[in-house]
Amino acid sequence: MDMLKEMVLFTLEEKVCIFLHIIAHHTKNRTIIIRFNRSGETVSRYFNSVLNGVLHLHGTLLRHPEPVSDNCSDDRWKISKNCLGALDGTYIKVNVPEIDKPRYRTRKGEIATNVLGVCNPNMEFIFVLPGWEGSASDSRVLRDALSRPNGLKVPTGKSNP
Repeated sequence: MDMLKEMVLFTLEEKVCIFLHIIAHHTKNRTIIIRFNRSGETVSRYFNSVLNGVLHLHGTLLRHPEPVSDNCSDDRWKISKNCLGALDGTYIKVNVPEIDKPRYRTRKGEIATNVLGVCNPNMEFIFVLPGWEGSASDSRVLRDALSRPNGLKVPTGKSNP
């Protein structure tokens, strides 16, 4: 009976390990089932449980934008008076179904997703928008970030990042 209990119980560490393994390696549920000896339903339930926990930390992990102060002595920011920070996009390689590959193919031929990140002057992320196809232009991704109800907000009188 003790063996049955061990198989049924999930430790927090195991839940987080499964979550990170799926996120980091884009691992399919079937692979996790085999590797961790758990049912598909259990893996899905606990993946979603950890994901919801991470999403609840959103307010703690992401900070609200703050403009660079007028008396900022950092030369990198003098030309960007009233700017909130900096933004850039990056590609993250992904596995997608064959039919979707053309949309995710970057100009360098890789299959990737386009991720937009925005940082404040202290190099802290204040906004992240993942999930765009690799073929999407930066301007299209930025336009989407600005138009979403909970998207990137630029305070009145400030420059777009």
